[in-house]
Amino acid sequence: MEFLLDTVHIDDIKKYAGIIPLSGVTSNPSIVKKEGKIDFFKHMRAIREIIGDQATFHIQAVGQTTEAMVEDAHTILKNVDDNVYVKIPTNEAGLAAIKQLKAEDVNVTATAIYTKFQGYLAMSAGADYLAPYYNRMVNMNINADEVIGELSTQIMRENSRTKILAASFHTVQQVNSAFEMGAQAATMSADIFKTALTAPAIGAAVNDFTADWESLYGQGSTISSLAKTAATV
Repeated sequence: MEFLLDTVHIDDIKKYAGIIPLSGVTSNPSIVKKEGKIDFFKHMRAIREIIGDQATFHIQAVGQTTEAMVEDAHTILKNVDDNVYVKIPTNEAGLAAIKQLKAEDVNVTATAIYTKFQGYLAMSAGADYLAPYYNRMVNMNINADEVIGELSTQIMRENSRTKILAASFHTVQQVNSAFEMGAQAATMSADIFKTALTAPAIGAAVNDFTADWESLYGQGSTISSLAKTAATV
């Protein structure tokens, strides 16, 4: 499984890069907008420095024509680095752009996927990742689990190297479902990680363990402090 962070907020990326097995970072124009009018390329290069060369970094083209998307892709590769996965929307212009970019051996993530058919076409065009929008599908009364499950089956059927990078999550359970249906990767906001790791029940269990330990060895004691005390005796 690959866990990615769906943000360009530097502090969140630094924080979770030190906490979780972070496989990469994803962004889109709406996420960039949340940061304000940043120095775009400088900011993206700073993210790459944080996550390192082995993590995947997904940056979206904003052009609406095939030519504009391809030009955006070349500009991203030139001004950030040539390992970026360029996110291309899975529409007519986008599919043509994916074909062109894959002919140039560019890393591509096909995004804005709502249907199995879009996914099949992007896979056939050579996309490295497919990004189905889970919660947006749910809001449109589309069975997100079915879409991801069928795409996963097709990937296995063809022994394809394409991966499913599920996106657009509102709850932790949605992330779980995406993985259970066969997604190899999922990208989510920092809020999803925070919700998953700071549930009250987790804190209560940790506090209970601490209280039980301290009832035996004294308040504030740890295993390390116990060893240090033994060493001085």
